[in-house]
Amino acid sequence: QVQVDESGGGLVQAGGSLRLSCAASGRTGSYYYAVGWFRQSPGKEREFVAAVNWNDRYYADSVKGRFTISGDSVKNTATLQMNNLKPEDTAVYYCAAAPLFSNSYDSVRATSYNAWGQGTQVTVSS
Repeated sequence: QVQVDESGGGLVQAGGSLRLSCAASGRTGSYYYAVGWFRQSPGKEREFVAAVNWNDRYYADSVKGRFTISGDSVKNTATLQMNNLKPEDTAVYYCAAAPLFSNSYDSVRATSYNAWGQGTQVTVSS
């Protein structure tokens, strides 16, 4: 079984920055992993934020130019650098991991992942 752990959430003022980290461990076997970040705020559905599948990276339109995802598929780790945060970025952020996708665009779909972290709260005050 693969375990996914996130860290790095917190409270920050609008315009500030936070860095989230994610690590997949356990029975990762000899696979290299793709990592996706998703978020969910109260009353809303979970939405895609960013994903990295080997050298391919994808971002939601709402975070392009502000968030940067980086990953080490060999170490099965990834980080999400979030700059110029806005109050609307407030949510619980979830990291998800799965063996690398042959179709990289599958990495943007929550249903593509079989291992999820518990989530970390990000709160941006205005």
